[in-house]
Amino acid sequence: MRSHPLFVAYLAFASVCFFWGTTYLGIRIALESWPPMYLVAVRFMISGGLLIAALKLKGVAFPSWRTTFMTGMCGVLVLGVGNSCLTFAETMIPSSLAALFIAVSPVWMVTLEALVPGGERLTAGTMIGIAVAILGAGLLVGPDAFQQGFSGNIIKGFLLLQFGSISWGLGSILQRRFKEPAHPVASASVQQFAAGLFFLPALFLDPRPVLWTATGVGSLLYLVFFGSIVGYTSYIIVLQRLPVSIVTLHTYINPVVAAVLGYLAYAEPFGRRELAAMAVIFAGVAIVKKFGHKG
Repeated sequence: MRSHPLFVAYLAFASVCFFWGTTYLGIRIALESWPPMYLVAVRFMISGGLLIAALKLKGVAFPSWRTTFMTGMCGVLVLGVGNSCLTFAETMIPSSLAALFIAVSPVWMVTLEALVPGGERLTAGTMIGIAVAILGAGLLVGPDAFQQGFSGNIIKGFLLLQFGSISWGLGSILQRRFKEPAHPVASASVQQFAAGLFFLPALFLDPRPVLWTATGVGSLLYLVFFGSIVGYTSYIIVLQRLPVSIVTLHTYINPVVAAVLGYLAYAEPFGRRELAAMAVIFAGVAIVKKFGHKG
């Protein structure tokens, strides 16, 4: 099995499926000690800095300055904007609900791919899948939206996460289209450091203090090592070596992991409505995958 040319890629995919599912709970725990932008900036500055230092010690060659700049910009879109939206959203909604909202992200990936020059057009089947996935999200958002309008936390969290998903999808597509070769871990390190650097001003602009607790530090270190260094490096490997149809499969697994952990740790509600919405969202995403990208 280890001799299979894609063994490392599929091992990385398994890592993304599990560890990214746990980061939703990790972020919620960390937010008890860290202001949101502090958490994003410090997390990625540390993870990116550690990876860069380790690669330099091993003598791994980094790409040209042009490639490094483009890679860093993708990191700001994918990690900086995408993760900051998730982190802020988890101050308003449960972590398991955030994971379900992000499960809609393949819809944005396919839509953005159709909009960029040379992208694959949306088919009738793909648009049906998009409509089904949005309907599933509506089952979660609808009751709160009718009661509170746009002032409700659920609708605000949903919209924030969709903006983050669009940014994540755009950065991922640009990264796939940038053909200059680079070591996947080097790319991951540059992206993480760039994301942290971009939000570094938050350390000086956010007046809220950090609560230095063992739980807060421990959750930060978990996010650094397993969410960022292991999880995101694995994602870069998967993005470079496996088809889009496989890359986005983690969106089925991450919400399940997040829902189980959220229920166990915080007794987050996950009843019949959430299960029904998850089933509808997954069905919509499956239809999008069936009629969308083949590559």
